[in-house]
Amino acid sequence: MLLGNIYPDYDERKIGISSQLAIKAISKAVGINKEKVVQEWKSLGDLGKVAEKLTKNKKQSTLQSHILTTEKILENLRKLPALEGKGTVDKKIALITELLTSASPVEALYLVRTLIGDLRIGIQVSTIRESMAHAFFKNEKEEAQKIQGAIDKANDLAAIFDIVKKGKTSGLGKVKVEIGKPIKAMLAQKAKTIKEGFEAVGKPCAIEYKYDGFRLIIHKKGNNIILFTRRLENVTKQFPEVADYIRKYVNADSAILDSEAVGFDKKTKEYKPFQSISQRIKRKYDIEKLQEELPIEINVFDILYYNGKSLLDEHFKKRTELIKKIIESHPYKIIHSKQIITDDEKKAEDFYKKALKDRQEGVMMKNLDAVYNPGSRVGHMLKIKPEERDFDLVITGGEYGKGKRSGWISSFILSCRDKDKFLEIGKVGTGFKEKKEEGVSFEELTEKVKPLITEEKGKNVKIKPKIVVSVTYQEIQKSPTYSSGFALRFPRFTALRPDRSASDIATLTEIKKDFGKQKRNWKYG
Repeated sequence: MLLGNIYPDYDERKIGISSQLAIKAISKAVGINKEKVVQEWKSLGDLGKVAEKLTKNKKQSTLQSHILTTEKILENLRKLPALEGKGTVDKKIALITELLTSASPVEALYLVRTLIGDLRIGIQVSTIRESMAHAFFKNEKEEAQKIQGAIDKANDLAAIFDIVKKGKTSGLGKVKVEIGKPIKAMLAQKAKTIKEGFEAVGKPCAIEYKYDGFRLIIHKKGNNIILFTRRLENVTKQFPEVADYIRKYVNADSAILDSEAVGFDKKTKEYKPFQSISQRIKRKYDIEKLQEELPIEINVFDILYYNGKSLLDEHFKKRTELIKKIIESHPYKIIHSKQIITDDEKKAEDFYKKALKDRQEGVMMKNLDAVYNPGSRVGHMLKIKPEERDFDLVITGGEYGKGKRSGWISSFILSCRDKDKFLEIGKVGTGFKEKKEEGVSFEELTEKVKPLITEEKGKNVKIKPKIVVSVTYQEIQKSPTYSSGFALRFPRFTALRPDRSASDIATLTEIKKDFGKQKRNWKYG
């Protein structure tokens, strides 16, 4: 609940309460008409604060005497996703009203924010991890690492808390990778050249295509297949053909495979950029039509679990050999990632050029002795792309346009991440299309961010950090204008990233590092 959730991240059940339904519940709980609640909302810009204020103003005599417990709140909130059919809205309002009539003003504030998915307390998993280590252990730093390891395997904070509250970390060792529970993907750091990559990961190393697609972590148990994105979203229904490929061409009773899904042109068989297939991730209708129009190929590059045994601690060399044994390659369906193992810089450079010629982003360089670190951005796996500078950032604000762009947000504020905070680093208004048919347009992105607007002042809006975008830029400059202390010069939008969450975006540390490298280049260049 500290994260504003009632289930682990990977659980598909969500509270799913709209602002309008919350307004009805507040109105009923405090005995004030809906128009008055909406009026207060326009004034305060935060439904939680509206609930707090109206509860405070409510006569004490009308308040119920029940004391709210976490157990009672969870019990009521967990009933909400299960409700369906006739009378659902009234039943939901009744469950919420029951809680609000017993709530103190400050309880009403956080209840309503939790209901609409806007808790606004700035707490991330890392904060809770450090708090658990501080609360129960003397050697905080060492124990925090063990706690993080268990969180990465289970992705269930409540389950991990139940173990660490006993003051022993021995139970964390019993947390295992399980089929059906998503595991966080291991992420790569950057390198500028093949030579720099070899220096970091050692020789020989594995070099693979860095595909221009989206991460798909595949769970197989018998004929039961579950597909998760990097954000731990279950997308099995969106990709029925992938489940068929796994059943037919993966020789394993049980397995967890790490892969990249890449789009291709059905006629020419040329690979397509991520943006051309990104709509398949979120769409839950017209599946067969999209499958026909936007086919994908699954490129498997790692295996984390095989026939009942976790492979996280096995060396990559052994894991990649196993992939080649158990996966029957069928181009444009499922294949092993294109790979060479070499210590030769010339061969590596040629392979890199071939990846670019095949319309992929570049290459990955991997240490052959490395283990798999879920959820970590590791130095034993590096990505090398052409010099074009780019970042994944999150939208945190915007400004409505004028003239032909009137009614649309036409300038979006971008932020990077610094631990639990989001810090502004610039605005982007180029790279978008005027018409929806041509690509991502101002209109489409405005529609996506509107439900996430938390505050409006004239033409300016603040936006909940949920939508991740990729941008290119010319250089990084120091800037007192933005909270990060930096600004991107000439940022340009290149893609929406529905497969990525705000926790995946560029960090302030990465931006400082790139700024430092850039300064050295100026000095000697």
